[in-house]
Amino acid sequence: MSKKVLVPIADGTEEIEAACIIDVLRRAGASVTVASVDKLQVIAAHGVKFVADKLISDCTEIVYDLIALPGGMPGAERLRDSNELELMLKRQQSEGRLYAAICASPAVVFQRHGLIGRRKATCYPSFAKELDNTDAVESRVVVDDKCITSQGPGTALEFAIKLVEMLYDEQKAKEVALPMLAG
Repeated sequence: MSKKVLVPIADGTEEIEAACIIDVLRRAGASVTVASVDKLQVIAAHGVKFVADKLISDCTEIVYDLIALPGGMPGAERLRDSNELELMLKRQQSEGRLYAAICASPAVVFQRHGLIGRRKATCYPSFAKELDNTDAVESRVVVDDKCITSQGPGTALEFAIKLVEMLYDEQKAKEVALPMLAG
C-alpha cells in the first residue's frame, strides 16, 4: 500500500532539500503531493522553479502518513505563516502520525507552533538557539517519537532515507539507498 506524503513548499524553499525529499520518497513508492502555501509556481531560494501539484488549501482534508518540510529562507517563514499548514501539522502530531523538517524549518516552523517542545531536535546551526531543547543539535538527523529533524542541504539525503525508514522500514530504506550509492 502506497504511503501518502505531503511536502509543502513556498517561495524561498531550499531546492536541494525539497528535491531530495520528494525524489527519495517517490523512489520508495510513496505517493508524494507537493503543495505550495500560496501559488503553484514557486521560486526557490537559489532561483530554481518548482511547480506544485496543488495548493495547500486543497490538501487540508487529506490524511497524510507523513508531512515533511524543507527549509530555506524565507521559505520556512512562509511555511510558518500558513494557517492551513499549521493546523495540518498540529493534527498530524495530535493523531500520532509522522512529521519532519530540515534546515530552518524545525526552529522557524515546528518550534514556533509548539510541535517540538522538549523533544530532541536539530536544525540549521544558526537557528539552534531557537530550540527549547538543544541536547541533539549537533546530530545530523534526529528522531524523537514521530518528529524527525535534520540540519540542512548537506544532510538532506540522509534525512530523506531516514524518512523512508520511518515511513516503511529499515529494509525499504536500504533498498532505496543502495542504488543511489548512499548506503
